[in-house]
Amino acid sequence: MKKFAGSFFIILLIFACTSNPYTGKKTMALVNNDSLLASSFSQYSQFLQESTVITGTADAAMVERVGNRIRQAAETWAAAMGQSTYLEKYQWEYHLVKSDEVNAWCLPGGKIVVYTGILPVTRDEESLAVVLGHEVAHALLNHGQQRASAGVLQQAGALGVGILTSNQSKGAQDLAQAAFGTGSTLLGTLPFSRSHESEADHIGLILMTIAGYKPEVSVNFWERMAALGGQSSPQFLSTHPSNKTRISDLQRWIPDAWEKAGEIGVIN
Repeated sequence: MKKFAGSFFIILLIFACTSNPYTGKKTMALVNNDSLLASSFSQYSQFLQESTVITGTADAAMVERVGNRIRQAAETWAAAMGQSTYLEKYQWEYHLVKSDEVNAWCLPGGKIVVYTGILPVTRDEESLAVVLGHEVAHALLNHGQQRASAGVLQQAGALGVGILTSNQSKGAQDLAQAAFGTGSTLLGTLPFSRSHESEADHIGLILMTIAGYKPEVSVNFWERMAALGGQSSPQFLSTHPSNKTRISDLQRWIPDAWEKAGEIGVIN
């Protein structure tokens, strides 16, 4: 039984993977993307119904304008790779929602919300492109599917621990499960999440450059974010890279963004 469980997990990892055209990396796909998108679209619709959506203002128009330019950049990039069909199930939406929270987020399939609280930090259209490039990148990289798959894998791991300790006392089993939970979070879930944020920063930087915005403004934006205080816990205990790490990475990636945009072409 124990040997079978270990073999099953290995086979699961080998075959439940897919390739992402924007990174060329193999990613986990233990959760069906069609059902994930359906759930995402439903959740997004419900959220909008329960929130104060800002329409008919200059800020709302800016969110939609920048969002559409980033979307066009994603489509241009996909076409350049011969991967236009990759985006056929995406249903892009960008809404400005009233909230003091300094944040924006994206659900699988391109459902994006920008909170009004982040606009004093973005200040202008180009810095908003930093935010929306990052959020669109999360959608393009299927990070939602990967997070859901990681959850499945973590549950499978807990099941495996249960099988391996089934002949031990309840106290020993509980201790093993607690150790697995803490270890898988510190060594798996949190680094996994931080890698997603870094990937979205990198791909988002390229997207905003293809869309006709200057990638250098990303550094200024994150310096302003850092000035707000932000992350207080050590990076290894956080779901996001530290502001210092982000700024350093963005500075390093700016030449790459210009190079990639030059290869693909910049939207006018």
